[in-house]
Order: sequence, then structure tokens, then C-alpha cells
Amino acid sequence: MTRLKDLYKRTVASGLQEKFSYSSPMAIPKLQKIVVSMGVGKAVQDKKFLDNALKDMTVVTGQKPLICKAKKSVSNFKVREGDKTGLKVTLRKDRMFEFMDRLINLAIPRVKDFRGLNPKGFDGHGNYSMGMDEQSAFPEIDPARIETQQGMNITFVTTAKTDDEAYEMLRLFGMPFKSMKQE
Repeated sequence: MTRLKDLYKRTVASGLQEKFSYSSPMAIPKLQKIVVSMGVGKAVQDKKFLDNALKDMTVVTGQKPLICKAKKSVSNFKVREGDKTGLKVTLRKDRMFEFMDRLINLAIPRVKDFRGLNPKGFDGHGNYSMGMDEQSAFPEIDPARIETQQGMNITFVTTAKTDDEAYEMLRLFGMPFKSMKQE
């Protein structure tokens, strides 16, 4: 069993039950999935950017990404309908907990000038989105091998009904949020 899955069963679920006093153990919010996405607009001019991003994302997530294509043509960006412009991976179960563990304990502490995650990243339905400016924060990526820095978006999808429940759950997992006073 992964460390964070065990942590959820031992302390996070009981902490949420204590704070929000749910009527049933099934009402306690859970982490459903983590979606990691990466926009690779440079791939329109040169396909090697897409290949490099594909390799990096596969190493970081442990799963092969889905290649996303443009839905519309946009002449200002020189993008045609059907061009490969992004990647995404949906992580569930053990891979999700392993990725979250590496994100919290290895990648986030390596971010330069990090002062905490923005608590305004909640969408109103209990899901949290954050961005990473560069993939080199993950220890699996060799910084000497990177040709271009590539950012990624990470979305935590939960079964929580409110943002407060999701915030408390992610905080109990160890997500380093900024305090509300610093904003």
C-alpha cells in the first residue's frame, strides 16, 4: 500500500470526520483522480518538442500520456485543426497516490522561491488546480538533458462537495498551502 493511501485511511479520513461530522463514513471526501496536462504549442513548428514533452511526462507520471489535438484552427498561432498541441494523463488509485507523494515531498520543495500553494486554485466544486513552471522540479528528470523548459497543469479531482472540505483534505495530506493572511 502506498504511503499516502495509508495516511488517508489512518489520519485524513478521521480528521475530516471529526471536523465536518459526516453522518456516514461513505460521505467522507476522497481523492478520485489527478489529471496532469501539458500544452505543447511549439510542437506545431517542430515535432521534437512534442517528443521531448512526451518522454518527460511519461517519466514523471509513470504512464503514457494521451496526445491532444487542436479542435479549431487559429491563424494567429499558426495552429490548424487536428495539430498535436498538448498531452494529458489521468492518474487513479495507486499511481495517483504515488505521484501525489512525489509531488508533495520531492518536487514542490525543489521549486525555486516557493512560498506555498495558492489556496485560490479551487473551482467551487471541491477540485484544486495548480501549475508547475518547469518539469525539472521532479527528480526523475535530468536537468542537463532538458532542451526547453515546459510547464504543466495538475488538477486534483475530489468527491468533496465544498472547497473547504477539499482544502482540509489536501492540507491533511501535506499540501503546503499559503496561509490566508499572506495574500
